[in-house]
Amino acid sequence: MKARIHVYLKPGVLDPQGAAVAGALKNLGFDEVENARQGKLIELDLAGDDAEAAKTRVEDMCKKLLANPVIENFSIEMV
Repeated sequence: MKARIHVYLKPGVLDPQGAAVAGALKNLGFDEVENARQGKLIELDLAGDDAEAAKTRVEDMCKKLLANPVIENFSIEMV
């Protein structure tokens, strides 16, 4: 079983990496880009067959290590 975790900054949190990406794209001629937000994707290969239990464990992993709950949100996709 595989879990995909998308971690991204909460709205209102400054994102200097996203601003740099948006600026670079505009400099390359992609004028339609108004804003960019940077995030991260984490993929975990998990042992076991119980998808609900696995998702609960992944949520615990996110809360304890993979995401900073003060400034980041996360979503989990079980594959």
